[in-house]
Parts: sequence; C-alpha cells; structure tokens
Amino acid sequence: MLPEPGPLRLLAGATLINTFGNGVSMTSVALFLTRSVGLSVRETGLALTVTALVCLVSSAPMGYVADHRGPRGILVAGLLVLCAGSVALVTVHGFWSYLLVGVPMAIADAAQRAAKGAVIAGAVPGDRRVHTRAYLRSVTNVGIAAGAAVAGVGLAVDTRQAYLTLILLDAVTYAAAALVLRRLAPVPAAPSRTTGPRLVALRDRPFLAFVVLDGLMATHFGLFEVALPLWIAHRTDAPRWLIAVLFLVNTTAVVLFQVRAARGTESLSGAARSSRRAGLALFAGCALFALSGGTSMPVTVALLVLGALAHVTGELWHSAAGWGISFGLAPSDAHGQYQGAYAMGMQLGQMLAPFVVTSLAVGWGAPGWLLLGAVFAVLGTLVPPVVAWARRTRPQPAATVPAKPSLDSPAGTGSH
Repeated sequence: MLPEPGPLRLLAGATLINTFGNGVSMTSVALFLTRSVGLSVRETGLALTVTALVCLVSSAPMGYVADHRGPRGILVAGLLVLCAGSVALVTVHGFWSYLLVGVPMAIADAAQRAAKGAVIAGAVPGDRRVHTRAYLRSVTNVGIAAGAAVAGVGLAVDTRQAYLTLILLDAVTYAAAALVLRRLAPVPAAPSRTTGPRLVALRDRPFLAFVVLDGLMATHFGLFEVALPLWIAHRTDAPRWLIAVLFLVNTTAVVLFQVRAARGTESLSGAARSSRRAGLALFAGCALFALSGGTSMPVTVALLVLGALAHVTGELWHSAAGWGISFGLAPSDAHGQYQGAYAMGMQLGQMLAPFVVTSLAVGWGAPGWLLLGAVFAVLGTLVPPVVAWARRTRPQPAATVPAKPSLDSPAGTGSH
C-alpha cells in the first residue's frame, strides 16, 4: 500500500493532505456561503458556477505556463495561492467579495491541476504514469472521505466559528501539500516554440474530439452524486439509508481497484479499449437502475447494488482510459497544456451532469436511464476510432522511449 520512495511517495503524501482539505471544503463551502456569509441559494449557485467556468477556460493556458515555467514551481505556487485565497475567504461578506477571492482561486486551481499532470509526465517513467494516476486517485478518495467526515462535525455545530475553522483547516492543507511537493526534484521547463501556435493542444483536432467525448462521458459522475439519490428517494421503494451504502461501495471500490483497473491502459490501444468497456459497463449500470423503479423492495435493493457495481466498474475503466490517452497523445514539450485541455473536458462534463442526469433519469424515469446508458455506450465506442485518427496525425511518437508505429505504442511514454 505504501509506494516506493521517490516521486510517487511524495505525490501521494501531498495528494492525501490536499484532498483531505478538498473533502473539508467540498462538504462545507455551499453552507459556508449561505449560512455564514449570507448569500441566497441562487447567488451561491451562480458564484460557484462562475468560478467553475473560470477554472475550465484557464486550464489549457495555465498548462502552457506550467510547461514553460517549470511544472513543479507552478504546482507549488498554485497551492500557495489557494492557501492565501482560503484565508481570504474569512473576510468575504457578499457575492462580489466572494468572486474577488474565488476567481483567482479558480485560476490557481486550474494551474495546479495542469501542473500536476506535467509533473507526473516529467518525474515518473513513461510506463508508470498511468499507474501513478491510478494510485493517486485511490489516495484521493481516502483523503476526500476523511475530510468530509471531519467537516461533518463542523456542519453539525453550524456556527460561523465552525465554518471559519473548516475554511482555515483547508488553507493549512494547501500549505502543507506545497511543502511536501517542494521536496520533488524540479522538472525542467520545456523550451519555447519558435514557430507555430503556442497553445497546440487547442489546435489538435483529434485530441479535442477525444476531450469532448471523454467530457460527455464524465457526466456519469453526476449519476452517483445527484441522480441516484433522488431516484432512490422519490422513484423506488428502497430505504433511504441505501444511498449511503452505495456511496460506500463506490468509494471503497475506487480505493481498492483503481490501480488494478488501470492495467493495460499504458498503451493507446489498451486505453481506447478501456474506454469502450467503460461505456458498456455504464450502460449496464443504467439499465439496472432503470429496472429498479418498478420492483418490490428486495429486488429493488439487489438491482441498485448490482447497478452501483456496474457503474463503478465503468468509472474505473473510464478514468484509466483518460489518463492513458491524454499522456499518450501529448508532445513531450506540452504535457501541461494537454493535461489542462483534458481537464477541460472533465470539468465541462461535470458542469453539465446535474441538469442532464436529473432531467433524463429522474424526470423521465426508466426510458431516461436507458437513453443515458445508450449515450455512454456510443461515446465509449467512438473513442477507439478517434484515438486511431489522433495517432495518424502525430508527426512523431509522443514518447521518449521507442514505440511501434501502431495503436499498441505505449501511451504513457513521452492530475477532482
């Protein structure tokens, strides 16, 4: 369970600290803004949407900065800006003052996410990059779960002092993670391009096609976060405590099996196949959820548990596929901006998810679940031909180790 000494151990330690803070803030920020700052629910939703959009559009440009200023330095700087922003949140007293703090924090968050991907690309051997991403995702789930549990104490107290304590605890974790990451050896900055466009990721049409497909598939995260709890509570006869059980099943499966699910996705062909399998698994999960709306309670519970297992299997394969493809298609001097562009798709999908999944699955019922599942299956099936198209357009392998000129080339050669 403990990674070998070196970059992975440092990245894992920093990730555990940082995501613990993420779990604290994710659980408490909306209530902090409504219960402590005094924003309305509408203002809170709008403020969080604005900062999410800023993070999205900043991802690729900040990745470019990470490539050409050195990704480790940008990663550490981004975390320190987030630390300062979290401290500044205690002074927020309204909608506009929140945006004054939240927008720079969103840009810093985009920078550190893209820089983390570039750090992995530069500090970890090519055939271990997807494994590293998978291990860090397992660590992320542990950290978020622990942070959410701690935040629950503050939410139960429900006072301004309790919310401020949670916000400042999040600030401390950013600073602590930055201190750990300073121990990483610097990753050399990429040389500036003398000809052609600088934001090459945003001009790489095959890669952007993959980003769109992958981002749309990422709406499946909204099934567990939004649609399934509402479905269980309002459209089935299952006990409501089952919602917590299914969340536990999902979290535990990611912690235990993400690394195993990533095996074979170091190659572009393996990653593309994993995306296709993910779409089919998500279709199976949606079909089982659809059936649970018209059965007696024991059958309903069984269908929901089986659906949750199918869904998390698709989730594991989808995540692993995205890492393999995003690393494998990136030129060696542009990992930061390619990781930033890849993150844009994920962020877009997660922004669309609440509306899409509630409208179809909860609003339409069983036909909506089946339509969602069919869409996931189609999206996953389209990824292999898009990856093949992208491989044909590469002027040279995006790898730093020898690779066969086929879809079987190592994808990992050459960071929600």
